[in-house]
Amino acid sequence: MTEQEYNVCVDEYSDGVYRFMVKNLRNEEDAKDIVQVAFEKLWMNKHNVTSEKAKSYLFTVAYHQMIDHIRKEKRNHTLDQFHESDLVSQPSTNNELKQILLKAINELNPTQKSLVLLKDYEGYSYLEIGEIMNLSESQVKVYLHRARLFLKTRLMGNEKINQS
Repeated sequence: MTEQEYNVCVDEYSDGVYRFMVKNLRNEEDAKDIVQVAFEKLWMNKHNVTSEKAKSYLFTVAYHQMIDHIRKEKRNHTLDQFHESDLVSQPSTNNELKQILLKAINELNPTQKSLVLLKDYEGYSYLEIGEIMNLSESQVKVYLHRARLFLKTRLMGNEKINQS
């Protein structure tokens, strides 16, 4: 990969990687740090990564950095990113349905949450998600199906409560 191809990768993929990290971590500074590390690793491995594989490489590195970050935070007990109080700090411009969906997504385990975000928000194929998360295509489909069932159950439960 040339320097010019690297710069194109930065222009094309930085926003997508950042969005994925923010939605998972719910912390802009941590997301920025992880994106920076992902691009740093891409630069250091530019001779081994083709520009065609750069997007997948960046998301894979960012995903693994995110998992390491979550594990570190759990060990330190300094951040509980899936706490309901985080939802309250969201801007009030979000409508009620979006808040309910975000709350339900945040109740998923980290793997399921990443699968839903990669597939439904970022538009990756099952094969690409498998490469990013080091899962088989079948595992991706099964885990994603379970995550969607959980979300459906959670959202249907909220609908029944709102109708009462």
